[in-house]
Amino acid sequence: MGDVRGCLSFFGGYGTIGPVTLKIHIDDSAAPYEQVRAQISEQARSGALPVGYRLPTVRGLAESLGLAANTVAKAYRALESDGVIETRGRNGTFVAAAGSAAERELASAAQAYVDRARRLGLTEADALGAVRDALRAAYGG
Repeated sequence: MGDVRGCLSFFGGYGTIGPVTLKIHIDDSAAPYEQVRAQISEQARSGALPVGYRLPTVRGLAESLGLAANTVAKAYRALESDGVIETRGRNGTFVAAAGSAAERELASAAQAYVDRARRLGLTEADALGAVRDALRAAYGG
């Protein structure tokens, strides 16, 4: 990617975890809010931003990146909607305990399937085979 509009490195409030770096590329086809959303989401998913990590304020991050506060607020709203972060009022914004709502729902469904397969006395191979068959049927594989 070409020119970088803003770059921010920040450290964890509860001990050093990084630095964690966010970069906004002005020549990227993705909107700045989407770049912020994608980078925070990826770093939360990878563990670079651990669960409970306190993120900068909307204004603080916006100033550091040279963006409008509304741009960062839009990214934070999208991240909160995805279940990546949670806002705790005046206490701040933190990395949430799990990934997206879809990932949490999928993990829950998988656990329910495993529990049922075990109750039915299926072997691991039989349970995996049934899942593969269902996936092939659903996705045309």
